[in-house]
Amino acid sequence: MSHVSTATDTGLWSAYRQLTAGAVHTDLTHAFHPGQPHFPALPDEQRDTVFDLARGDGFTVDRYTLVGQWGTHVDPPSHFHQGATTLDRIPVEEMFLPLVVLDISARVATDPDATPTLDDVADWEDRHGAIPAGSFVALRTGWSSRWPDQQAMVNRDPAGVSHTPGWSAEVLRHLLETVGVTAVGHEQLDTDPGIATSVGDFSLESYVLGRGRWQIELLANLDRVPEAGAVVVASWPKPRGGSGFPARVVALHREQ
Repeated sequence: MSHVSTATDTGLWSAYRQLTAGAVHTDLTHAFHPGQPHFPALPDEQRDTVFDLARGDGFTVDRYTLVGQWGTHVDPPSHFHQGATTLDRIPVEEMFLPLVVLDISARVATDPDATPTLDDVADWEDRHGAIPAGSFVALRTGWSSRWPDQQAMVNRDPAGVSHTPGWSAEVLRHLLETVGVTAVGHEQLDTDPGIATSVGDFSLESYVLGRGRWQIELLANLDRVPEAGAVVVASWPKPRGGSGFPARVVALHREQ
């Protein structure tokens, strides 16, 4: 007698049950809203209700006016490089990746200008093995605890210089050129540390996007996920030719 497939063994459903059984789903996304922290050159969000159940309409419809780089958001290569990959051309296969969390939050607590070093990468690999090629590497700085306070997020001194953590050139070169990661992300407003962005230096962000990678900015809740062993799901709308958009990012992992 031939085997008859049932709903319990169809396709990837069994693998899905194994993946999600007992898994914790951690939202790495800030809910966006008018007045939230944002790059100062960009306009604030505007929101109005076109139809409203409270007014007696048959349904509620809101209209959102916002820039693509708003809240927890994705930056595709085209954000910094004309003719590069736009949001609608990022393969959906890249939206489900192994998650690596590189944690420098203890150092940031005493030095807001801290950036990761190759020693941090080596220490991570001593604990967990080699960083997987094709992974998503998130920089945990603890900076998301300052959300949604604009002044705390930017952290300017009396001279107007921003003191925020960021990536380092040596670590990004290693991750992108040696390891071959697919994407990176971080909790602060920018890829580059604040002392660089204060003088208009966004060279690290330009480097990441120039290598054909994408990134997520303003991640949340990285303190709730393990350094290794989680997977990340990153998703966003599909505007044709889009140069950025709010994203929804979720980590699946075992209880810590």
